[in-house]
Amino acid sequence: MRKFIALFMLAGILFVPAFANAQDAPADSAAATEATPAAEETAASPTVVDDEIVAEEQSFHQLIKEKFIEGDPLYMTPVLLCLILGLAIALERIITLNLATTNTKKLLLKVEEALASGGVEAAKEITRDTKGPVASIFTQGLMRYAEGIDMVEKSIVSYGSVEMGRLEKGLIWVSLFIALAPMLGFFGTVVGMIFAFDTIEAAGDISPSIVAGGIKIALLTTVAGLIAAMILQLFYNYLVSKIDSLVNDMEDASISFVDILVKHKLTGK
Repeated sequence: MRKFIALFMLAGILFVPAFANAQDAPADSAAATEATPAAEETAASPTVVDDEIVAEEQSFHQLIKEKFIEGDPLYMTPVLLCLILGLAIALERIITLNLATTNTKKLLLKVEEALASGGVEAAKEITRDTKGPVASIFTQGLMRYAEGIDMVEKSIVSYGSVEMGRLEKGLIWVSLFIALAPMLGFFGTVVGMIFAFDTIEAAGDISPSIVAGGIKIALLTTVAGLIAAMILQLFYNYLVSKIDSLVNDMEDASISFVDILVKHKLTGK
């Protein structure tokens, strides 16, 4: 359902401004004919500026539609779908990873205070009420506290791998679309060149006007695929760096957490 909503939004962005400008054009011309010469002279400069802005916006949207159509929707649509799906997954991952970020120093301080005042059960309540992978790892460690520190460490290592897998969820699809978009673009390139040579063979001539259509399809699909891959690559690198940061925080917090449990066990509280 989200995919269809995204497609409708994209279609609205592309087509609505053109229709709006087309409807406003007759009204603007009628108002201009009814205005007095003096009013026309005073409003000439702003009107020219506004018309230029509208023309620029209209030409931008029109340019996108024209290039999409010139590149042949049969080959451009798969590239566009790769970009839309890749962006959707990347944005979902960005939101999820930002929500998973935890202030580990504050959490460790709360756990230490809870252990000193209420014991393991109080610390469990703190970690269960806190969102994020670090708090989940702490909860698993506290559940094995009665079995000894060695079991706590093993539990933290095992559950840390599970949380790392959850953090990396969806990255494989973004990576797939990064690789697939240029491939689809190059596929359109090969098809376009084949079409150009078929046209040359049929016409028995190699004039530019004959081969221009096939070469244009080849270049446009390549450009579209490369642009989609570059945009998704930026998001992918951000996600990887964010995951690395979270994993480092998890490892540092886990070491400090074990030290706190050892200290609590030695004090016998």
